[in-house]
Amino acid sequence: MRGFFLALLLAFSADYQSDIEKWRAAEEAALRADDGWLTLAGLEWLQQGENRIAMPKGAPDFGVFELRDGKVTLHPPDAAPVEMRSDASGRPTMIERGSYSVTVIERGKRIGIRIRNRNNPSRSEFHGMKWYPVQETYHIVARWESYEKPKTISIVNVLGDVSEEKSTGRAWFRFQGREYSLEPIDQGAKLFFVFSDETSGKETYGGGRFLYADRPKAGRVMLDFNKAVNPPCAFTPFATCPLPPSQNRLRLRIEAGELALPPHGS
Repeated sequence: MRGFFLALLLAFSADYQSDIEKWRAAEEAALRADDGWLTLAGLEWLQQGENRIAMPKGAPDFGVFELRDGKVTLHPPDAAPVEMRSDASGRPTMIERGSYSVTVIERGKRIGIRIRNRNNPSRSEFHGMKWYPVQETYHIVARWESYEKPKTISIVNVLGDVSEEKSTGRAWFRFQGREYSLEPIDQGAKLFFVFSDETSGKETYGGGRFLYADRPKAGRVMLDFNKAVNPPCAFTPFATCPLPPSQNRLRLRIEAGELALPPHGS
């Protein structure tokens, strides 16, 4: 009987390892995709009025971007003007020319043009995501503390902008004999944790990492740090990532999930 349970445990462990490896492969495929973060080639913030933005070398001329009363209109050199929806709408307008495309983003009071290039060198020269070995120790069942009313937490991004986000509770977990907690942003079907730990800026990315979890069930949340990933800013200087709030800066080493990559351009 003991041998049966040992075999069952080993089979579960092998299945878990395989599931994590498949998940990581899907994450890398998304990063390398035509709309992945490796295609980002520029980000230009607009001023009121007409803007001719600095495009990457070899990019086509998209025309003049006009910002009026929070709305952006593109005046192409060879076509009728186009009013562009921003990413705040959930359905941003994308204008394509060759391998390049432009969209409008909003960050705080800033409105900018995000430039992508499917042939971006950062994409073709990317050598792959780096990970800690899969360790089931970091697959943790946390206790969920639900707030009586959702609270607002302030999240600062790399630009210094502050956004107010909704949080419905806190996840408490024990690790190496001590108790810790993380406070997520509520994203509907998922909980979104932005956290740092004592590997940040050393083995892992200095700006912290992201972790998604399913919503709590029966007062429990599954935290799988083997799925902790770098924010987009780890791959491109043209992203605008949130930083870990003070309550999510863990005083322990999370030796699981994605490792740091060499600095941009190295």
